[in-house]
Amino acid sequence: MNSTIFTSTTSLWPPSSFFPCKTMQNLKQLHAQMIKTAQIRDPLAAAELLRFSALSDHRDLDYARKIFLSMHRPNCFSYNTLIRALSESNDPCDALLVFIEMVEDCSVEPNCFTFPSVFKACGRAERLREGRQVHGLAVKFGLDSDEFVVSNVVRMYLSCGVTEDAHRLFYRRVFVDGCDGIRDKKRRVDGDVVLWNVMIDGYVRIGELEVARKLFDEMPQRSVVSWNVMITGYAQSGHFKEGVEVFREMQMAEVPPNYVTLVSVLPAMSRLGALELGKWVHLYAVRNNIGVDDVLGSALIDMYAKCGSIEKALQVFEGLPKRKVVTWSTIIAGLAMHGRAKDALDHFEDMERAGVMPSDVTYISLLSACSHAGLVDEGRWFFDHMVRVSGLEPRIEHYGCMVDLLGRAGLLEESEELILNMPIKPDDVIWKALLGACKMHGNVEMGKRVAEHLMELAPHDSGSYVALSNIYASSGNWEGVAKVRLMMKEMDVRKDPGCSWIELDGVIHEFLVEDDSHPKFKKIHSMLQEMSRNLILVGYRPNTTQVLTNMDEEDKESSLNYHSEKIAIAFGLISTQPQTPLRITKNLRICEDCHSSIKLISKIYKRKIIVRDRKRFHHFVNGSCSCMDYW
Repeated sequence: MNSTIFTSTTSLWPPSSFFPCKTMQNLKQLHAQMIKTAQIRDPLAAAELLRFSALSDHRDLDYARKIFLSMHRPNCFSYNTLIRALSESNDPCDALLVFIEMVEDCSVEPNCFTFPSVFKACGRAERLREGRQVHGLAVKFGLDSDEFVVSNVVRMYLSCGVTEDAHRLFYRRVFVDGCDGIRDKKRRVDGDVVLWNVMIDGYVRIGELEVARKLFDEMPQRSVVSWNVMITGYAQSGHFKEGVEVFREMQMAEVPPNYVTLVSVLPAMSRLGALELGKWVHLYAVRNNIGVDDVLGSALIDMYAKCGSIEKALQVFEGLPKRKVVTWSTIIAGLAMHGRAKDALDHFEDMERAGVMPSDVTYISLLSACSHAGLVDEGRWFFDHMVRVSGLEPRIEHYGCMVDLLGRAGLLEESEELILNMPIKPDDVIWKALLGACKMHGNVEMGKRVAEHLMELAPHDSGSYVALSNIYASSGNWEGVAKVRLMMKEMDVRKDPGCSWIELDGVIHEFLVEDDSHPKFKKIHSMLQEMSRNLILVGYRPNTTQVLTNMDEEDKESSLNYHSEKIAIAFGLISTQPQTPLRITKNLRICEDCHSSIKLISKIYKRKIIVRDRKRFHHFVNGSCSCMDYW
């Protein structure tokens, strides 16, 4: 037995002898020794054993329960330890059962550290009735004025969707009780900031972002947590531009970002393609000694990859001292997005050689790489390898990748057969992948069948209507287009407009299709006309089959000039120095006409143009594209 774990059996058991425990195995050895020497009767010693088994990084809740049950008379600290651990577990209701035992135990009384964990359990389990009862007990024990208890009862009500009660408590605490003569003003102000943060976070969690932002704007004093809550809320709800704007406001307010800020804002920058801001975040982390671990490292890799700088993503990856599975999966996904399938597969081999077991996310990245490059046989091999070698159960995302892979390669029947034979119910994303393949390969009959199925599955999703309309339009069936549009009108289904972003000097400029709202639109319009003339001079002919409206040929050609990515490119050309690369982010899949014309624009203006559409990256250089026209 490892002698370094124990103190002399003749001495009292001090807490210092507990700290050498690094694993549950160490703890069990110590526990056995303490039972043998009767030191387990020391309440402090037993409580420390319970704390490690319940709350450490190596926690074992079943073992913690056994320790607790073996205690002769558990004290308040022991009850609080177990309640807190259970409130954070997969079954938080168990914390309520232990709390009931505590209340019924006449030898111990709940304190200000008990109730926050109990409220957390009620909130996570959405047990409002029990939460109200616990709130009553907190009042009975005279703890309803403690800021830690108040903030957690407010959070509980918000988690249960009872915003009126939460707001009433918040208002009374901040605007009524806050007017009394408290001696410790700093403590009170700090407590109020915490309560404001709880309110904002609660509204963010239930999707009330406007209310959260109103409270944020009204805050008399903000902590870094306040800013982080708003940035995270916007980023996680898809309001990426707003999240980045709050981050910029944070900088102007001279509030130093912390680790959480950087991890929260990087995904928003990734989605917007805000490379310059992302670079600033990376530099800030380095200069302020914020450790780039696997989480922040993966966020930086993802940001660089999604902002079009895959080489910089590779540099970050290579510079990490330790690479976990999330890091490997992120770089493989980045390489896949950029069409570098061979590099993605090579990194998978390196990952295996490094002894890192792939996760289900890793295989999604690998299958995506195969799909973008048309590597059908390799995709089948990885799908089989995931099940047979790694022992992972395919998720719906893996089936979606396989449907996309087969569909893009023109194997429409095999793709449909895979959907029909899936062991799990296919969702609308999988059917959309097949529908997109039908459009790509002009299979009108299958496309119509799949679209009709999608309309039943998701009647208010514009994707299936638009795809079917596009299939009809590309084959010249304008009567079919009219029918689909009538259905959309009757169902009040609206198509998402094409939208593109370009970042210049840290500012994100957004353009919609046929957008004339930009302050520099006159110059943009002149550049669009110049681009059109130069394209015609080099032999370009507009692909009017991409115009899905029944209009004359001249109007169709004019319409193609005002797609959002072309407007963004025109703005980039007039706003940057010659030979400066342009990076465009688009919310939809790039159309064939834009793809063909941007290839020529890159040659005419001697620019590298990087476009990230909904599916992948296109690197346009000197008249060619990295996708090799397979996308």
